[in-house]
Amino acid sequence: MRALLVLCLFVASAAAAPGKLTYTDKAMGTYVTVWFWTDRQEDAASAAKAVFDEMKRLDAEMTTWTPTGETAKINASAGVKPVKVSDEELEVIERALDVSKHSGGVFDITVEAFRGLWKFDEDMDGTLPDPAAVKERLAKIGWRDVIVDKKAKTVFLKRKGMAITLGGIAKGYAVDKCVALLKKRGFTDFMVQAGGDMYIAGSKGPEPWTVGIRDPRGTRDEMFALAPVRDHSFSTSGDYERGFVKDNIRYHHILDPRTGQPANMSRSVTIRAKDAYTADAWSKVMFIWGWKKGLELIKENKLDDFEVVWVDDQNEVHMTPGIEKDLKVIRPPTPGP
Repeated sequence: MRALLVLCLFVASAAAAPGKLTYTDKAMGTYVTVWFWTDRQEDAASAAKAVFDEMKRLDAEMTTWTPTGETAKINASAGVKPVKVSDEELEVIERALDVSKHSGGVFDITVEAFRGLWKFDEDMDGTLPDPAAVKERLAKIGWRDVIVDKKAKTVFLKRKGMAITLGGIAKGYAVDKCVALLKKRGFTDFMVQAGGDMYIAGSKGPEPWTVGIRDPRGTRDEMFALAPVRDHSFSTSGDYERGFVKDNIRYHHILDPRTGQPANMSRSVTIRAKDAYTADAWSKVMFIWGWKKGLELIKENKLDDFEVVWVDDQNEVHMTPGIEKDLKVIRPPTPGP
């Protein structure tokens, strides 16, 4: 077992609770973890490796960080020519455009045009972009100018300088793919997490899996609320993962495509939904619009089996009625900028 784990370059550890196995690796710029409740230790190790391999495969296809990825090739050909892509890339982009259409455009994969102005990755240095430069890049934003030809299986960005990112949806899509993979291998009780995106299947023996919502202004391990979850996704978007505070104002990576500025209506948004893709994409929508408009959008779009918990810009907690009976708020979120 030990040699297998070293060979596969991931860490596995058995938790204290009997039957619980945990495996962790890195992919898609974050940690990916799989928990099993099972006595099939050897099968679980093999399945975890398959999950990590699948995550890395999708990452290589959809990343913008290497020129060989399909998304990067689309960006390189902006305003020049359509790019032929795989069925998976086409599906994710089509789904993204559908969310754009139904969210009033606040979910917009063309926000990649701001890359290099806002520095929230390895380049983060606490500086703010020139407002004139932000205004210039705003002219390159627009999800309607992402042209998908399903028959030809191509994607075309109409204007030079445009660029797309699938960072707001690819992890959710990948989690769903991995859930299907684990179910095909006969596992019924497990959790898969990639960053803030998670799917919970079955239970841990007689008890439900319990997941927490991180305190936006607490430490990484501090939760302000807990909930039992079964056969649903649970995705959180927050302003604390990639960002900084300057002059008592928090700047972070969730940009409002209408302004080119970090969205400021929420501190965190957590969604419980039927699949991880839905939770991942719509968490950004709910974050940017905030709880009042978010509730309207849920009704307008008839989003069924879809529950939301907001921590708003005033540090107040709001939630949809369907999750209120399950969620246990163990303490108020910590105040602070």
